Amino acid sequence: MGIQATLRALADPTRREILNLLKHGKRSAGEITQAFSITAAAISRHLSVLKEADLIRDQREGKYIFYELNTSVLEEIMLWFSELKGGEEDE
Repeated sequence: MGIQATLRALADPTRREILNLLKHGKRSAGEITQAFSITAAAISRHLSVLKEADLIRDQREGKYIFYELNTSVLEEIMLWFSELKGGEEDE
């Protein structure tokens, strides 16, 4: 997925908070939903956007789906930001 989808996903504060939850390890959709005061359907949509941007991965274990960070995409974004910052210093 491209950087545009990644930045769009990161633009929403709820999605950023979901990423913060997942930095502590994988969580089920139910556990993620419990951390917010919005509907399960809204959380499901946020999770879909994060998945489309390849920021998270999901894995089915029995009847549950667990989500975890995809750190490789986050590392790519950090590298891109770092390169942007480096470019400003050269001018």
